[in-house]
Amino acid sequence: MKEFNALLNQQVFSEPPISEEDMLTVVNDWVKFYIDYYRQQMMGEQQEQDRALEELQKELNTLAIPFLDKYKAFLRSL
Repeated sequence: MKEFNALLNQQVFSEPPISEEDMLTVVNDWVKFYIDYYRQQMMGEQQEQDRALEELQKELNTLAIPFLDKYKAFLRSL
């Protein structure tokens, strides 16, 4: 969570901007990257792993909401 939040916080919005939809795709790709990385690190029963990964995905998506809102505000300011 800390690493993902750092990734979001280090982003610099520059011109030419990408569309809101494209930024959402980028963020979703980052989430998938983190999920895939941690999937390889997990041990235990498959159901437990699936549940933990689902929870991680929810938390990462929740962390991404303020970032996406900030990006929308950036686009509106242009």
